[in-house]
Amino acid sequence: MFTTTELLEKINAHLVGLKFARQPQGLYEPVSYVLSLGGKRIRPVLMLMAYNLYRDDVERILATATGIEVYHNYTLLHDDVMDKADMRRGKPTVHKVWNENTAILSGDAMLVLAYQFMSQCDSAYLKEVLDLFSLTALEICEGQQMDMDFETRKDVTEAEYLEMIRLKTSVLLAGSLKIGAVLAGATAEDARCLYDFGVNLGIVFQLKDDLLDVYGNPDVFGKNIGGDILCNKKTYLLIKAYEQADENQRRALDAWIDAETYEPKEKIGAVTALYDEIGVKGLCENLMGEYLSKARAALQAVDVQPERKRFLEELMDKLTVRQS
Repeated sequence: MFTTTELLEKINAHLVGLKFARQPQGLYEPVSYVLSLGGKRIRPVLMLMAYNLYRDDVERILATATGIEVYHNYTLLHDDVMDKADMRRGKPTVHKVWNENTAILSGDAMLVLAYQFMSQCDSAYLKEVLDLFSLTALEICEGQQMDMDFETRKDVTEAEYLEMIRLKTSVLLAGSLKIGAVLAGATAEDARCLYDFGVNLGIVFQLKDDLLDVYGNPDVFGKNIGGDILCNKKTYLLIKAYEQADENQRRALDAWIDAETYEPKEKIGAVTALYDEIGVKGLCENLMGEYLSKARAALQAVDVQPERKRFLEELMDKLTVRQS
């Protein structure tokens, strides 16, 4: 059985070996660039880890794992354009190095490439894998649209937000795990439990991301702090701030959300101060704990020897205390 580090090394080596020989290079250079930025490779590693619960020949699914990573990075190219983000993993985003049109088109090419890699899986599981991958990709679009719709609303509920992040973030983690299990020949019940594990872990992951965007160290986080505040993004922190605020705090939040001109640092500082007054950081951490418990229960229900689940448990713990 392989450690998380060993699986990460395998997928990184596979990605480094990718060569996009097709023309024009102007389409593929941004693809190589974004894949070269590194990252945790959480999704392909989770796929390999789920497969490795049952089988040790993980090299058989490196192409499929590559497909999930290429797909994830495709979504980042488009997200960065929509969010007007300047930095990704400590480096300039694709639309800053090139331009927005290039980022969109190269992202489109990455979606096609992702399907090509995904279709290299064992033909016995091809339909099930592609059906799940397609549903996951569609759900991520639905989650992104919900996120965009929330930008113009001040009445987003906690339940709506949790559904949005389930779609936008969690289903790709869950789908990665389930595809790995399916390709390893796991039972339907185990595949379902691993999917549930991924959904709950993904919600914890996104809630942690919400916290880090406000309270993280930009040198460690890899992107500027306060981006969600400047975009008026309806994170869990902002939603709970509105829900828990008194009249004066709500009025102050409204003023910053409605402001058309402002000094970015001042807005970030003022909204963060309101979060501190209202106590939303603690509320977020408590909710993370609830979903972490659900993730642990789902993983515990997977019918393999506890020792084989050790690395998934360690990764789960690492993701919840991460600072980047």
